[in-house]
This record gives sequence, C-alpha cells and structure tokens, in this order.
Amino acid sequence: MFLPEAEEPKNVKILVVDDDASTRENLKEILSLEGYQVYTAENGKEALEMLSHLNPDIMVVDLFMPELDGISLCKIVKNNTETVDIGIILITAANDIDSRIKGLAGGADDFLNKPFLIPELKARIASLSKIKKYRDFLKNYQNLLEREVEKKTSELQKLYLQLQIAYNEIKDLSLEIIYRLAKAAEFKDEYTGFHIQRIGFYSTKIAEHLGLSKEQVELIKYSSPLHDIGKLRIPDHILLKPGPLTKDEWEIMKTHTIMGAKILEGSKIKYLKAAEKIALLHHEKWDGTGYPYGLKGKKIPLFARIVSIADVFDALTSDRPYRKAFSVEEAFEIIKNESGKHFDPELVEIFLKIKDEIIEIRTLFKDEKNNLSF
Repeated sequence: MFLPEAEEPKNVKILVVDDDASTRENLKEILSLEGYQVYTAENGKEALEMLSHLNPDIMVVDLFMPELDGISLCKIVKNNTETVDIGIILITAANDIDSRIKGLAGGADDFLNKPFLIPELKARIASLSKIKKYRDFLKNYQNLLEREVEKKTSELQKLYLQLQIAYNEIKDLSLEIIYRLAKAAEFKDEYTGFHIQRIGFYSTKIAEHLGLSKEQVELIKYSSPLHDIGKLRIPDHILLKPGPLTKDEWEIMKTHTIMGAKILEGSKIKYLKAAEKIALLHHEKWDGTGYPYGLKGKKIPLFARIVSIADVFDALTSDRPYRKAFSVEEAFEIIKNESGKHFDPELVEIFLKIKDEIIEIRTLFKDEKNNLSF
C-alpha cells in the first residue's frame, strides 16, 4: 500500500469560520489565490449548517465567536463519524496555554495565534490536507477491502453450495451403489423382500439407543446392509440347500465373510470401509466361538457386534429353504438366552428394551416372496 502525496490545492475545500468579516474575506482572497476552494461562515452555527452539503477538507476556525465558539464547534465536528476526519485549525488572539490546551482537547488538529504569518498558515493547511487525503485513502481502502471481502465471501458461499450439491450427489451415488450391491446378494434367495432394509433399520435403532453420534449412526445404517455380500460367491446348491449342510458345505458357507471383505476391500468410501469390517466379522461371537477368526468380547468391532444381533434376529424371524420362521417372541427369547455367549450383553439389553421399535420395523418391512423390485 502506497502513501498518498499532498493533495493539489484545487482539490482541497477550506471553510473559514470567523465572526470578523474582514478576516474572513482576507483569508478567502489569500487562499483562493493559492488555488484552494474557499468558503466562509460568520459563526459556528452557520458552519454546522454548511457541513453536510459542503464536506470541507479543512476548517480554519476562530476560537472566540458568538452563539457557538470555536472549541464547541470543534467538539461537535470531531464527535461526528461523518466529519471527524476534517482537519481543524483554531485561530485566536489569546496567547495563553489554557486556551491552547482546551482547543487541542476539543479535537483541534492545529493552533495558530493572531497575528500569524500567511506562509505559516499555508504550510499548516498543506500539512493537514495531506493528512486528510491519507485518512480518506485509508477509509476508501477499507471500504474497498470490505467490498472485496464481501465479494469473496459471496463467491465462497456459492462455491460451498456447489460443493455441497456435488457432495450430496456423490453421497447419493455411493449409497445407491451400496444398496444395489446388497440387493445383488439377495437375488440368490427366493425370499428377497426387505431383508437388507430391516438389517439397516435394526442396526440403526441399536446404535441410536447406544448413544452413538449422528455420523456413526448414519454410517452403520448404510454399511450394515452389505454384511452378506460375500454370499455372491457361495454356490447355489449350498446357499439354497433345503436341509442341513454337510461339514464341508458349512466350511464353504462360512467363507462368505472373507469373500465379502475381499469384494469390499480397498475402497476409500467410508460406508464401504465400514461394510468391509462388518462383512468379515459379523459372525464372530462374544465368547470367542464364532468365525472366521474366533475373536472374543470387545476385540470384535462394535459395528460387527451390532449387526450380529440384527442379522440373527432377522434370520430367526424369516423363512429359510431348510426351515420356517420362528415367532417374534421366540426370536427375542433366543437373543436373550445368547447374551454373554453369542452376543454382547450390553447390546442385548438395549435390543430387548427397544422390542416395540424392532417389531414395528419388522411389520413395516415384511417379506414378500419373489419380490425382485428395487
């Protein structure tokens, strides 16, 4: 930022305020010859009336005037945000320290005693005009900065909205991909209805009542439906077998956890990263007897522990090729009995407390045989 040079006299407005007519006219003549725009007022009251439309740069003010003296005028000008930057030179015949102190205390920028030398007055005016120009420059520069900040803020807000729209579109696309991946796994089952939706809602309810954050609740809601994506790799003659599996078939069935994790691994999408762990570990058991790794207790990730309860409950209350569904009451009793064995006791307690909400979800999303629609 550069410092402005002294203003050209022709661009400087001076208001001379003096109750003595000869002094007013002499000063007007002298300063006009220097090129200044000079205006006059015979007292402080008249000067105030002129300020709004004149907007002077400098005021040369007599200290002692009727109606409104120089110090009072000075205070009024300097206490007004619109006129505070006007340079004021007080002139008086009284050569006393008290008058000078009062004048400067009133906000005067300079002080001259009568009789004064014209070159001295011109020098004071030139100095104050430069200061006035610098103040105007700073004010304009500040206004420019404020407008630039407003402009950039507006641009950033528009950019933010565009990014938010783009983010929402990407998020919607990600969730659509997740839903269709989960749905693909369901196509292998003749009862394809609302299993993946129920798992998402059951898991969400448990997470909410556990006190997880809004972000974590949303994360499990959209990642849990992919828990069985690995079943895409299980042969139909095993997956749909209408009877008990042999030992070898069961070992193949259990690989759907590892297969699911392999399908989902390496993604940078947070929902798929969470789904990878869920797919891999949702068949682990609290007592360490689950698969694929035999993890125990809280070594099993929380999301996998939550989905484990949701998945088992939904499996118990749904028809399968090898058995009919258990009743809701029977399913809740089984979940309760498996607390501390198959399931995390704290999560079982929560699940039983929200029994009515779980039943409501079950009722709203009831399976329809051979319903393959999205």
